[in-house]
This record gives sequence, C-alpha cells and structure tokens, in this order.
Amino acid sequence: MPIYEYRCRSCGKVSEIFQGVGEKDDPLQCKYCTSQDLEKLLSPASFSFKGGLNEGTGTRCCENGVSCDSPKRCCEN
Repeated sequence: MPIYEYRCRSCGKVSEIFQGVGEKDDPLQCKYCTSQDLEKLLSPASFSFKGGLNEGTGTRCCENGVSCDSPKRCCEN
C-alpha cells in the first residue's frame, strides 16, 4: 500500500498516510489537528542509479576493446 505525504494547511505539520487504491476518494484528516484541509506533497524517489546513465554504452573502437562514444575521434589517435 503506497504511503503519501500530506501537509496540513491549518497547522502546517506533515503526515504520512497509507492510502490504498480504493481509498482515494475517502476524506483524509490531519492526525495532529484533525483538519481535512490537506495538501498532497511530492516526495523524492526512494531509489537511485549507480554510476552514470551512459556507463557501459558506446561501441567498440579500433579493435582495442575499449568502449568509445566517438569511434571516429578515438581511431584517429
């Protein structure tokens, strides 16, 4: 079940709320002041990529087994 963060517009506190797929229309309330005036927050992703996004890409160059993004320039040297 996804966890969403909401900021209460009345008291300003942030709450994490479990919300299932069928519960999207159910009214939510702040667990601190019970106000229903909540704003959904955008949370950062909980995963990250290791290395660069282009790591390991490119073509083999000059038969030396080196991965290269610019084979023409690599082969000229």
